[in-house]
Amino acid sequence: MKRETLLALNEAKRQGRAIVRASNLSSGEERLIDPATDNSPLGLEAARAARADQSGPVQSESQSWFLGVFNPPLDLVIVGAAHIAQPLSVMAQMAGYGVRIIDPRTAFATIERFPGLPISHEYPDEALAKAPLGSRSALVALTHDPKVDDPALSTALRSPCFYIGALGSKKNHAARLARLKELGFADSDMARIHGPIGLSIGAKSPAEIAVSILAEMTQALRMGSGIRLPSP
Repeated sequence: MKRETLLALNEAKRQGRAIVRASNLSSGEERLIDPATDNSPLGLEAARAARADQSGPVQSESQSWFLGVFNPPLDLVIVGAAHIAQPLSVMAQMAGYGVRIIDPRTAFATIERFPGLPISHEYPDEALAKAPLGSRSALVALTHDPKVDDPALSTALRSPCFYIGALGSKKNHAARLARLKELGFADSDMARIHGPIGLSIGAKSPAEIAVSILAEMTQALRMGSGIRLPSP
């Protein structure tokens, strides 16, 4: 690996950006590809590899390449230390996410309920200003309290995070969207919010709802529009 390549990879890591190193298996040519912006045939193959979190050989325009994927870690921000948050935090860690809890209600967000996890008792916009959401971040809002959820959703909508979800009924979600519209968000912006949250699997218990949320997050991560997929 060339020194300038290593420096560029380290800089992408510092910035929390995905990057793919493409090595031509015949000529030894080396390229660094931004999978979010490169529209070339090789860039689209890099996008597929980045979305799958899978390095490996590909054929592009009659040439053989090896794509090395360098993705930032997966990050889940749970806003609201509700009952659903407990099984969701455990399941998400098993799926490879770093999980952090944000809830200004100190009675709910405790180390006893969320052992080993970073907990912030600040309001979400304040906490996320210190540790911003990136392209591999997901945000789940669970409090039902506009004073807490709305700042979290506003911050998420201004970020490149790949998933935004909010707990609540269709009626509550409609009211939420109306409030966000008053804050200046367009319908196309608010379409990023999954609400009511989770895949429709008939979930009832907190653990089942957590399964539906994690499944929807996985769908967005692997099949969503954050990183483009080439045509089959």
